[in-house]
Amino acid sequence: MMLSDFESAALALSFKVAVTATLAGLPVALFAAFMLARWRFPGKTILDVLLHIPLVVPPVVVGYLLLIAFAPTGAFGGWLQAHGLSPAFKWQGAALASGIMALPLMIRSIRQAFEAESPAFGDVATTLGAGPWRRFYAVSLPLAWPGILSGAVLGFARAIGEFGATITFAANIPGLTQTLPLALYSAAQSPGGEAAAARLALLSLIPALLSLLISETLSRRARKKRGLA
Repeated sequence: MMLSDFESAALALSFKVAVTATLAGLPVALFAAFMLARWRFPGKTILDVLLHIPLVVPPVVVGYLLLIAFAPTGAFGGWLQAHGLSPAFKWQGAALASGIMALPLMIRSIRQAFEAESPAFGDVATTLGAGPWRRFYAVSLPLAWPGILSGAVLGFARAIGEFGATITFAANIPGLTQTLPLALYSAAQSPGGEAAAARLALLSLIPALLSLLISETLSRRARKKRGLA
């Protein structure tokens, strides 16, 4: 199936946005997941709820809150606007919105990987003189690696399919912010655009299905290593 210039541009931009969102969000998800899995501190439940809000609110709400946060009339948004750094209505804004929507999925997957680690491994490392940082990168991180990869793949799948927050915060600008879901929306709204919409729908399904397949494969391998499958 040969892609038109319109489809190729939307596909390339979608991958650019999804990869950027995943790579930028992964360190945040890793830290948040480890903190929620291992640390005890006041307000932990509230923080957990706040981090998972994008899972339960309409994506348009997230996009609207981003518009408010980065509005040029505000102190922060005005400073960004003055220095040409405002992400609103740019592909960076689409990446930011997609990354926020994908973050809870990455956190949940990585957190489960950290929680599945037996405390005995950390205890043994401590008796051998390993400090907290060494225990993390020498014990916890390698054991959680399949879950981290699975979370990254799920985050990518969520980011590449993001629509509501993206169109609200970054708009639907062809060649600039128009990702596959937004291009599909435009085609579906255009008279006689049914064929183009169907092709774009198929293009959107392929990376999503591949991502889910990879994530499930990684999860199964992780369970087999722990003797759970």
